[in-house]
Amino acid sequence: MHVPKLPELLASKPLYYKEIDHERIHHAYDRLKPHIRRPQTVHIVGTNGKGSTGRIIAHLALHGKLEMTVGHYTSPHILKFNERIWLNGADASDEVLERAHERLYGILGEAMSEGLSYFEYTTLLALVVFEHCDLMVLEAGLGGEYDATNVCEKELSVFTPIGIDHQAFLGENIEEIAATKLRSIQPGGQALIAPQPYPETVEVAKEIAKERNSTLYFAKTLNSQLSTLNFPPGWPHFLIENAQVAMQALDLLHIPYDPSSLESLELFGRFYPLLPNLRIDVGHNPLAARALVGAMEADTVLIYNSLDDKDYEAVLDILKPKLKRIEIILIDSQRAATRKMIETAVEATELPYRYFDGTIDSEEHYLVFGSFYVVEAVLRTLGIRSEE
Repeated sequence: MHVPKLPELLASKPLYYKEIDHERIHHAYDRLKPHIRRPQTVHIVGTNGKGSTGRIIAHLALHGKLEMTVGHYTSPHILKFNERIWLNGADASDEVLERAHERLYGILGEAMSEGLSYFEYTTLLALVVFEHCDLMVLEAGLGGEYDATNVCEKELSVFTPIGIDHQAFLGENIEEIAATKLRSIQPGGQALIAPQPYPETVEVAKEIAKERNSTLYFAKTLNSQLSTLNFPPGWPHFLIENAQVAMQALDLLHIPYDPSSLESLELFGRFYPLLPNLRIDVGHNPLAARALVGAMEADTVLIYNSLDDKDYEAVLDILKPKLKRIEIILIDSQRAATRKMIETAVEATELPYRYFDGTIDSEEHYLVFGSFYVVEAVLRTLGIRSEE
């Protein structure tokens, strides 16, 4: 059987489907399951904060007292596919990924491997890469109940803040969206609920947990351990809250950790200082904007664009009090909002605007915000290019 190289196989798969076969991933996992070992598993589900919360859990466990081996699966990537599969403190190497791919493709067979979606195949690839780990942290994509990451059992589900997003897939209101995500709670399992922006989410969680005989824990927002820590420079309040949730998740799993190890953690893409006066953040919805605005400098220059299914008018309205002007950057996606749509939304702010030409003024503060696509476009414009 000819096994295509991993980049070749992934390039042949569409990133998005109008209709999704929810059974396909389960059939594939049933075939894979007898051949691999499943580590202790944490499943991260939510709208915002999944990536940072998951990485903090993985980082703390890796640098804790038990000398654990740890894997963290996240998506999407910014510069290179390897970012999605983090193993013991670094992105998995091309060689590790290729070996895991050859094994996975051989187990599933050509027809099943070719038939899986990009996200489904890469999720199973991560399970192969992580099979010898002590702990595996799996970040859900946009869903929960039907997400590819929900195929395996888990010791703990962690629900980060749930907001209004991806309505076409998840539901039209917060109750429906929360239910879709929260139904990933394992029957008889345990779940940690981060502080939620909508009280309806808490009620939905209680109902679903009762139906499934699952145990709910609600994360506390204060942790005395954090008051004496020196966080990485510029960490905003929302990342500190995510760290609190991550530590409480490890407490539930009885995994000891050293909070001071957070001082060495970098969260690329999460209010990350790419330059002394330029931060990048992959947030893209009003919930992310509200979390971010308090940490922004006054008179920030916003480098921005959006996908067409996002509430970019609300995002711009939330960020406006901290903005000096807006610079629109073009992004390469079939789902991008049109120039006219973005221009209309930007003009409604009554702020000065122009198109981003790659110029960064050392006397001004910049924020790149809008999605992974926006961050990637800016990095390319500034000469930091994808290696794919």
